[in-house]
Amino acid sequence: MLTRKSTGPVTGSHMMKAMSGMTGRAFDRRTFLRRSGMAAGGLAAVSTLPLGRVRKANAQESEGSASKVETKKSVCTHCSVGCTVIAEVENGVWTGQEPGWDSPFNLGTHCAKGASVREHAHGERRLKYPVKLVDGNWERMSWEDAINEIGDKMLDIYDSSGPDSVYWLGSAKHNNEQSYLIRKLAAFWGSNNIDHQARICHSTTVAAVANTWGYGAMTNSYNDIHNSQAIFLIGGNPAEAHPVSLQHLLKAKEENNAPFIVCDPRFTRTAAHADEFVRLRPGTDVALIWGIMWHIFENGWEDKEYIRQRVWGMDQIREEVSKWTPEETERVTGVPGSQVERVARTLANNRPFTIIWCMGGTQHTIGNSNCRAYCNLGLALGVIGKSGGGTNIFRGHDNVQGATDLGVLQDSLPAYYGLSEGAWRHWARVWDVDYDYLAKRFPDKELMERAGSPVSRWFDLTLEAKEDIDQPDNLRAMVFWGHAPNSQTRLPDMRKAMSKLDMLVVIDPFPTFTAVMHDRTDGVYLLPATTQFETVGSVTASNRSLQWREKVFEPLFESKVDHEIMYLFAEKFGFADEMFKNIEVNGKEPLVEDLTREFNHGTWTIGYTGQSPERLKKHMANQFTFDKTTLRAHGGPCDGDYYGLPWPCWGTAEFNHPGTHVLYNNDLPVKDGGGAFRARFGVERDGDNLLAEGSYSVGSEIEDGYPEVTMAMMKSMGWDEDLTDEERQVIEEIGGDDVDSVNWKTDLSGGIQRVSIEHGIQPMGNAKARSVVWTFPDPVPLHREPLYTPRRDLVADYPTYEDRHMQRLPTLYKSIQEQDYSEDFPIILTSGRLVEYEGGGDETRSNPWLAELQQEMFVEINTVDANNNGIRDGDMVWVHGPENEARVRVKAMITERVGRGVAFMPFHFGGYWMGEDLRDKYPNGADPYVLGEAGNTVQTYGYDVVTGMQETKTTLCRIELA
Repeated sequence: MLTRKSTGPVTGSHMMKAMSGMTGRAFDRRTFLRRSGMAAGGLAAVSTLPLGRVRKANAQESEGSASKVETKKSVCTHCSVGCTVIAEVENGVWTGQEPGWDSPFNLGTHCAKGASVREHAHGERRLKYPVKLVDGNWERMSWEDAINEIGDKMLDIYDSSGPDSVYWLGSAKHNNEQSYLIRKLAAFWGSNNIDHQARICHSTTVAAVANTWGYGAMTNSYNDIHNSQAIFLIGGNPAEAHPVSLQHLLKAKEENNAPFIVCDPRFTRTAAHADEFVRLRPGTDVALIWGIMWHIFENGWEDKEYIRQRVWGMDQIREEVSKWTPEETERVTGVPGSQVERVARTLANNRPFTIIWCMGGTQHTIGNSNCRAYCNLGLALGVIGKSGGGTNIFRGHDNVQGATDLGVLQDSLPAYYGLSEGAWRHWARVWDVDYDYLAKRFPDKELMERAGSPVSRWFDLTLEAKEDIDQPDNLRAMVFWGHAPNSQTRLPDMRKAMSKLDMLVVIDPFPTFTAVMHDRTDGVYLLPATTQFETVGSVTASNRSLQWREKVFEPLFESKVDHEIMYLFAEKFGFADEMFKNIEVNGKEPLVEDLTREFNHGTWTIGYTGQSPERLKKHMANQFTFDKTTLRAHGGPCDGDYYGLPWPCWGTAEFNHPGTHVLYNNDLPVKDGGGAFRARFGVERDGDNLLAEGSYSVGSEIEDGYPEVTMAMMKSMGWDEDLTDEERQVIEEIGGDDVDSVNWKTDLSGGIQRVSIEHGIQPMGNAKARSVVWTFPDPVPLHREPLYTPRRDLVADYPTYEDRHMQRLPTLYKSIQEQDYSEDFPIILTSGRLVEYEGGGDETRSNPWLAELQQEMFVEINTVDANNNGIRDGDMVWVHGPENEARVRVKAMITERVGRGVAFMPFHFGGYWMGEDLRDKYPNGADPYVLGEAGNTVQTYGYDVVTGMQETKTTLCRIELA
């Protein structure tokens, strides 16, 4: 929210004034940009070029020196669209950039963040060398001393309290190889206390869709939305959160005349493009979806044949939906019955339509139910597994999908294998170590197979009484690796936990808010990691496509690439030789391509096996050959492949599977990217058949449903004769005395997958989607009032859960909801993203071009609420939360974007603590340009009952003049 600072004439921006002060004379804008070599980021950010196009930046040449200009192809490190960045490098220095014109994802465009990534990478506010806090002051230290000091303390904790007393917080900013490696590091360390950002953005999505039809991912792609006949978007704001993605939605809207429906409590920049804006009360998504489906069932608009063939449990959904009459839906959601009926009719008349959601739907105590309700809407109308249909879940960070897939999770090993003994034995084979060796790293077998605590609750492992947590001792050391704390709720409690830790470690290109929000005077270490532009590796976009980044320049200052830091820790802990047994290590840096090949060797469940480094590099070099809608290459060296080999890419790289553009699409042969719903829930439930009926992929030799493929099934069909001798030998070595039990997920040869696909069947079976998830607390999704609800009249009808123990910790529900906070805190508080910043905001607020665009933290307040409280636009206000006497001092923005009784704050700010400026606590020169209060300081308790997802979209607050 930029505000006018003066009524006088414009004399130049803040950044121009700052730079002229440094040089002693004024620059005009063109001279400044030309001499700085930053025209790429700067011009795009301040929008002075026609159409915002980014042009080449010219660097000065030294006299007598020969310039060597190279171009490097990388991928933007912000959101998950996967925009290609063309970097121009002169004598090793990144001097300019352009968007990738050939990229099917960004089509020659960038948002403000993407246009300024050069300054993010070359930023002066980066950490430049390791430091530690001593008596309240930051002291420089060497990498050797840092690894030794940190390592010695961790080993002491390991010996005295056990490995679970160290928490390894990974990152959605790591590439796939680094994500895979940090999960491997935690396994060799001996703990499942590892997690990353997905826990607090889309863990409810992953749990919901994986338990509905098999895989926890976006079913189609941004590009496939070109084929949509309608767009239903709920709880997302891509115009700000994923700006480049919006061009794909608008293409469908304009070319197909596709109705665009946006459901949100706030009139966002995305809603401004909508044909229908549905303003619902925060936290009532299930009620709204069931209200829409009431009209679908009442009018017989559902796809009855699709449901018969491909869906189980829809009758139970119908029973719950029958309760959500137009009157009850309006009572709970606030949406007029006539509008709900109009939305239902629009969707029924415009198929296939796409369903899109983001954190507005996921970050709730019933987030998993919200996401399953969205899925059921698509199943009822038969649009899942169809081009132009599907659930297109827009992920946040550049590799949040890949980091999740590669197992940076507290409840799974890579590729969602889980934590059972069988999963551990599979990965022991992949890693070429004895299972017993890994088992001895853990305190006992039970802890080896018990899920750790989620990142949303890490601080409770420190604060809760030792006897109330399900591990040997409290948490004593916390490693923030590429993760900002201000993106999490309950910051006052987190601050208390930070003060109790033996040690706090931050590994990041920037210090993050972690460096200053605590009140410690020692025991804090900041280690400078590189950006992703200083290394190579693969990254997975939201649509499941993998892309390969080239290294743009060598690591700056004393920063190290993340995988080298991981190696240094493994070496210190004494297991580097075992952990890197089959990975080439150059000096202290593991070879990234070897890490890719190793996870290719083990990730059979989700088809991360066919994307070899060579294939991915070939795709990046030949982007121009891929169709911008189908993502299919027409001719050229990648002929027939889908761009980025979106997973599952079945079999080995040599099998040459093209990848899967649209999941569960049985209109194509499996070998051509087709498929069906996964058979992962058994073959029968309550006497009902769970396998598909009369529905199968084109070319399938089994013209009906079938279970997942095992060696026993291969033999029964006579297909085992198609295995090569080498494949059979591997299967027999894995199976031992029980060869028949080897299946498509554990066969390291890939033979079972290859032969299955050659016979036209999908290795993971062909089943019905599961409308009802009997393993969840609410098998049929139910509306439950938020813990902090202002609607006390609805609590009796729609109560929350009983308090329970989950994920190693006591977890509160009813005991919070039964207290009425609404009189003292009458306004619903929700949160979200801004276009200029991302995540905790430390890197983007340290970027001068973005900092210029958004300088102050603010709260959006409805006009009526503001007038009733004597607040005017631009006033400083206190936003009070109902826990820990928390409050933040921010600027008031009076607007009709939010409805009456609702307030909104972005979550990208940090550097203030309840009114106190913490700038002087940052290491010298590493403080972001823009500081502000962290909105999550006043966000409250509340966790999804399945995943531990934090609730940020519906709590309560009070707003007063400061």
